[in-house]
Amino acid sequence: MSDPRARHTLQAALALALGAAVSLGLARFAYALLLPPMRADLGWSYFTAGAMNTVNAAGYLAGALLAPRALARWDARALLLAGGWGSALLLAAHGLVRGDPALYALRGLTGLASAAAFVSGGLLAARLGQGGGLRPALVLGLYYGGTGAGIIASALIVPPLTWPAAWQALAALALLATLAMAAGTRGVDSAPAGAAAAALGWRRRDFGFGLAGYGCFGLGYIGYMTFIVTLLREQGLGSAVISAFYMLLGAGVIASSWLWAGLLQRQRGGVPMALLNGLLALATLLPVLSTQPLVVALSGALFGAVFLSVVAASTALVRHNLPPAAWPGGIAAFTIVFAAGQIVGPGLVGRVADGAGGLQRGFVLSAALLALGALLAARQKPLAQATGSSGG
Repeated sequence: MSDPRARHTLQAALALALGAAVSLGLARFAYALLLPPMRADLGWSYFTAGAMNTVNAAGYLAGALLAPRALARWDARALLLAGGWGSALLLAAHGLVRGDPALYALRGLTGLASAAAFVSGGLLAARLGQGGGLRPALVLGLYYGGTGAGIIASALIVPPLTWPAAWQALAALALLATLAMAAGTRGVDSAPAGAAAAALGWRRRDFGFGLAGYGCFGLGYIGYMTFIVTLLREQGLGSAVISAFYMLLGAGVIASSWLWAGLLQRQRGGVPMALLNGLLALATLLPVLSTQPLVVALSGALFGAVFLSVVAASTALVRHNLPPAAWPGGIAAFTIVFAAGQIVGPGLVGRVADGAGGLQRGFVLSAALLALGALLAARQKPLAQATGSSGG
């Protein structure tokens, strides 16, 4: 890459992507790989297994609610790094306890730390994209695609270890990633947004259909990411196949940075979110319709290539339609409905799975919620006068 500005932007975007790798890839989605051995060892029902992710999402919601004020007062990079350090410490603590109350508390606190890192990183990526060198949508895609690196790392680290040792290994990796992120994000615009930024220039009802569609996304996708490994184990797939499936899913997340960047750059309304939610509904149904390895692989690849791009689509919607000073409040609003959906989703799917039909019935419910999200997001129109910059 000959353009020094583009090279600097790319390097900073990749460093920021480590924040997504830690806050989602390691601190949240690795739980799907840990769930089967923890459920067997600790005697959990599906509802309890899902409730652990519900508590994690509740902590995430608390962090998202606090984010606008925090970003208005404090340096966004400092909040990003604090979330990374906190996640590493809390992941290590997961491996030291066995009681449900302690694990619930740790999952909740990890959600809080994850939100601090993820929301701050999203704001920094949106600002970085405005600086030129790379298309803003590609910078956002690279940031959210960092989650895929965390998923792949989890698939390599977790299966050979006992679940307490796996939590410790994830913590060590989160620590290393945060150190690298600190080194690579120096110079990124991270100034506080200002006291009035969270409420500036927009009304939530302007994004009503987008927010509703995004809430359905939070409800629907989390059932898949919580229980897919457990479902595949119940269908008789071996550990090697499941690890390969999870790495394929992570590779899809990384590829999504390039797959959907053009769509997110061109469209200012809810079309990208609608399309991506519809594809997720299909990916969620595939392992219910067939247990053939190729079908299961297609499900993982498609899901991975789409689901974090829905998050990028929400940020792009904010960036296209709001002035930069209002981005923290806009991003936080979408993060809040996302987190609220994740609070309900795991317990709901777990409750359904404990009844007749098992996990397959829970996956059908998740797919239906994602399809509803697609219909709602399709009705989201651009604001009458775009106040943000669509980038180059």
